[in-house]
Amino acid sequence: MTVDAIPPCDTAPVRPKLPFGALLAFATVVFIGCVTETLPAGVLLGISADLCVSEAQAGQLVTVYAISTAVTAVPLTALSRRLPRRALLLCLILGFAVVNAITAFSSVYALTLVARILAGAVSGVLWAMIPGYAMRLVPAAHAGKALAIAMIGTPIGFAIGVPAGTILGDLIGWRYAFAMLVAITVLLAGWVRWQAPPLPGEPAGQRAAPWKVLAIKGFPAVLATTFVFVLGHNILYTYLGPVLAETGEARLLGTVLLVFGVTSVLGIWVVGAVIDKWPRPLVLASTALFAVAGAAIGAAADRPVLLYGAVALWGLAFGGAPTMFPAAAARVAGRTADVAQSLAITVWNLAIAGGALVGGSVLDQAGTATPLPWIAVALTALACAVAAAARHGFPAVRR
Repeated sequence: MTVDAIPPCDTAPVRPKLPFGALLAFATVVFIGCVTETLPAGVLLGISADLCVSEAQAGQLVTVYAISTAVTAVPLTALSRRLPRRALLLCLILGFAVVNAITAFSSVYALTLVARILAGAVSGVLWAMIPGYAMRLVPAAHAGKALAIAMIGTPIGFAIGVPAGTILGDLIGWRYAFAMLVAITVLLAGWVRWQAPPLPGEPAGQRAAPWKVLAIKGFPAVLATTFVFVLGHNILYTYLGPVLAETGEARLLGTVLLVFGVTSVLGIWVVGAVIDKWPRPLVLASTALFAVAGAAIGAAADRPVLLYGAVALWGLAFGGAPTMFPAAAARVAGRTADVAQSLAITVWNLAIAGGALVGGSVLDQAGTATPLPWIAVALTALACAVAAAARHGFPAVRR
C-alpha cells in the first residue's frame, strides 16, 4: 500500500512586497513640496530685483509659506478627510503646479505673496495625508518602513533645495527654476495616477474632531516632543552661519550643510530599517544623539574635523525625524491618523517659526551666537526626557 506524500507545511512568514512605485511617487511629491518651500531662499536676490522689493520682503515668501501651512493644516485636513485619497493627492499636486506657475510668471509682489500663501495651504494638507496614505498601503507591521520610503524626499529636498535653487537661478533665472518645478509636477501627477492605488477617505463614523484627537492618551506627549526637538534643531540650523562666524570658520558653512544633508539621508534610511521593531529606543537614541552633537558643535566649532563629525551625528539624528514623529502620531491616533498628522504638521511649522524667532532674539539680546548650540542641547535633552516619560506616546519594543 502506498501513501501519498504530504508536502511539508511552509511556516516561514511571507514578507509582503512593498508598493515601491507608489511610495517613491509619494517621496517625489514630498521632495517637490520641500523644494517649493525653500526655493525662494536660493533665488532671493533675483526675486528682489525683478519684483522691485527689498531682500527682506523677498525673504517673507518663505515665511508666509510656513505660517500658511501651520494655520491651514488642521481645518483643511478636517474638511478633506472624506475625499478619496488618490483624487485628493492629485488635486494637491496640480495645486502645486498652479501656484508655482503663478510665481514663475507674476510681476507683482502681492500676487506672488498670495501664491505662496496658497502653496503653504496645499502643503499643509499634503503633509497631513501622505503619512496615513503610505501606511495604509502595507500591513501594520511594515507601516514604519513604508513611511520612511515615502518621507525620504524630506531630507533630500531640504538638503538640496536652497543650493539647487541658487544654481538654477544663476544658470537659467529664478522664473525658469519655478517653471521647471511646474513641468516636473505635471509629470508627477501622471506617475501618481499610474502607481498609487485608490483608497477611500475616512468614513463619517471615524472622523474625530481635532480636540478629541488631542485627548488621546500619549498624543500630547508626541506633539510636545516633536515641538521641542524641532525647535532646538531650527535654532541651531537657522543660525549655524553666525555660530561658525563667531569662531572665524564661516567659510565652512557650505561644506557643513552638505555633510548635514548627506547624513540626514542616511538617518532616514536607518530609521526606516528599524522603526517597526524598536520605535521607542529609536526616538530616545535620536534625541540623545542630537544633544551630544549639539554640545560638540558648541565646544568644537573652531576645529573643523570635530565640527564635521558633530554635524554628521546631528544629521544622522535629525534625518529620521520626519518619519519617527509622524509614525508615532499615527500609531497613537489609530484611525484618526490624518487629523493627528495635521496637528503634528502645525506643531512642526510652529517650531520652525519659533526657531527663527527665539534664535534671533537671543542673537539680538546677547550680541553673540555662542549660546545657541547650548540652547539647542537643552531643548533636545528636554525632548529626550519627555519621550522617556511618555510610554503611551512612544511605546516599548514592537514585535
